[in-house]
Amino acid sequence: MFNPKEFTTPTAKPLPVVLLLDVSSSMSGDKIENLNKAVEDMLDTFAQEEKMETEILVSVITFGNQVELHVPYTKASQVQWQGLQANGMTPMGTALKMAKAMIEDKETTPSRAYRPTIVLVSDGQPNDSWERPLEDFISEGRSSKCDRMAMAIGRDADETVLKRFIEGTPHDLFYAENAGQLHEFFQRVTMSVTMRTQSKNPNVVPAPSEIKLDGGSVKSATAGNTTAPSDDEGYW
Repeated sequence: MFNPKEFTTPTAKPLPVVLLLDVSSSMSGDKIENLNKAVEDMLDTFAQEEKMETEILVSVITFGNQVELHVPYTKASQVQWQGLQANGMTPMGTALKMAKAMIEDKETTPSRAYRPTIVLVSDGQPNDSWERPLEDFISEGRSSKCDRMAMAIGRDADETVLKRFIEGTPHDLFYAENAGQLHEFFQRVTMSVTMRTQSKNPNVVPAPSEIKLDGGSVKSATAGNTTAPSDDEGYW
């Protein structure tokens, strides 16, 4: 017997993107303005790339005067971006704890989701206890399976922390000394994620050599990276 209820469309699988953004006082002025613009451009591109099979969920955690969930998981096309303001210190360790708790929670980051991309951006040194939260994030549980990218803004950023964050991924640490380089880094993040939405297995992260940028002036430093694992469905 014909039953129209049997003909349902598949629910899009989420591909989470979590931004950990330094909004400490040293990020004031051009840095925070350029960061806001780069994130807005990324969101616009993500919104255009959303497909029936895959939806890009964006979350933003900021760390400065306090650690705040600036944007909970939201479809890229539905994010109403509220500009960031710079103030306070650099509690990166607490931000990593929040991000890990969010990723480990299977109601917040469901098992059916594709492998998340985590992006860490900072221009300074953490002023809280960061060693244990960082090790836990990259070594234990679901967070250790995430794709991780990082950018150091300016000359005062702690390269040791940021390089450790991306250790074991195929990515290099990127450096931004001007607005153009910051925008290019976010273009690279954008292209990496959108290429995954178009691939047969979105859990597979494209190699850096596959990502081509116009201009290509972003500086990078290798951190002893290895190729990320390519897992199938049921990654978690």
